[in-house]
Amino acid sequence: MSKKLFGTDGVRGRANTWPMTAEMALKLGAAAGRYFRRDGSAAHRVVIGKDTRLSGYMLENSLTAGLTSTGMNVLLVGPVPTPGVGFLTRSMRADLGVMISASHNPHEDNGIKFFGPDGFKLSDEAEAEIEAMVEGEIQLAEARMIGRAKRIEDGRGRYQEFVKTSFPAGLRLDGLKVVVDCANGAAYRAAPEVLWELGAEVIPVGVTPNGTNINENCGSTHPQTAAEAVITHGADLGIALDGDADRVMILDENGMVADGDQFMALLASRWAADGRLKGGALVATVMSNLGLERFLEAKGLRLERTAVGDRYVVERMRSGGFNLGGEQSGHIVMTDYATTGDGLAAALQFLAEMARSGQKASELTHQFETVPQLLKNVRYTAGAQPLEDARVKAVIQASEKRINGKGRLLIRKSGTEPLIRVMAECIDAALLTEVVDEIAATLASAG
Repeated sequence: MSKKLFGTDGVRGRANTWPMTAEMALKLGAAAGRYFRRDGSAAHRVVIGKDTRLSGYMLENSLTAGLTSTGMNVLLVGPVPTPGVGFLTRSMRADLGVMISASHNPHEDNGIKFFGPDGFKLSDEAEAEIEAMVEGEIQLAEARMIGRAKRIEDGRGRYQEFVKTSFPAGLRLDGLKVVVDCANGAAYRAAPEVLWELGAEVIPVGVTPNGTNINENCGSTHPQTAAEAVITHGADLGIALDGDADRVMILDENGMVADGDQFMALLASRWAADGRLKGGALVATVMSNLGLERFLEAKGLRLERTAVGDRYVVERMRSGGFNLGGEQSGHIVMTDYATTGDGLAAALQFLAEMARSGQKASELTHQFETVPQLLKNVRYTAGAQPLEDARVKAVIQASEKRINGKGRLLIRKSGTEPLIRVMAECIDAALLTEVVDEIAATLASAG
């Protein structure tokens, strides 16, 4: 069946509207519980983590009710980064992991992500089966088989100890002053504590969540806040995480932001030099800059491109046996350490390079010259199909001809929001702006 509930990263939407309602969370929990209890045995458990959104309480309770109604035992770990749920699912020998988060979206939104017993996000096929169960009658457990719920108080601490194992033994962060912006999200305690334990002088930002300020003028989507803190405190580095801490932006000592492409270039080249880069390739999406591809080729490495979405990056990494991948937006996936993007673990890799090399952040964040790239997001009315509009098709076709041989054009729907993303790269900066502006304006008039 074609999926309706699940997008590119679980189920997501505005809290208290379909599909992010208590009723739907109850059904999803029951369906997921039934999916993982098809053999009828009793020894099944699920880990549930969340970020700091107000609606997380509602969805956590509803998911717990649905899961226990089908006989699943629920382990509640509270606010913890998304990669922490992947880790804890494996560590606690659970059959299922659930993260309640809408990542970088505003607090009004929320989402539900499912992880399998291996700590990786569920496949499209598994999600489709769960969705089919939601639409049908879900077989509930007998009264004596109803599951239990238990709060795990040290889940965050377990994740913190684990993530520190990604930092090289024998290295410390003594003498480094680090700003860490936690976006008032899931890592608001974990990230500052880990950095301090490794020896850094920590300037915490975005660590006072109140349920409605997650990602609000802070975090990886608003790095200006971290940049100001870096300058004010004379820090050596800024780390900006998003609401569920599965992505990161690095800021140098001047407050300048390096995107995920520069970060991945650094890791790929250093790992290759150390003989750690499996398959001689980095996995990234179609959004990554052409400059990254040229940088890797010059070092005898490959760039394996996928569709947009960290799940597709992970799928290609697993199928090809690669261990490093990510997105320009700051999802850095290192399967030697984590099953999904881990902003804190990635930041520790960058800090390790600073400690080892003695170089400034500004030296490490500039690995290659980018090809001019421009991205515009065009919001459209729910239910509209602006990409099917004849005017839009015509302007896209004409733009492709204009840019041919000088760059590339990529237009796609967002998998998490009602947005059309218009991205182009072109060695002619003026032409680049003209093309993107024209397509965006036409889309806006059609949507």
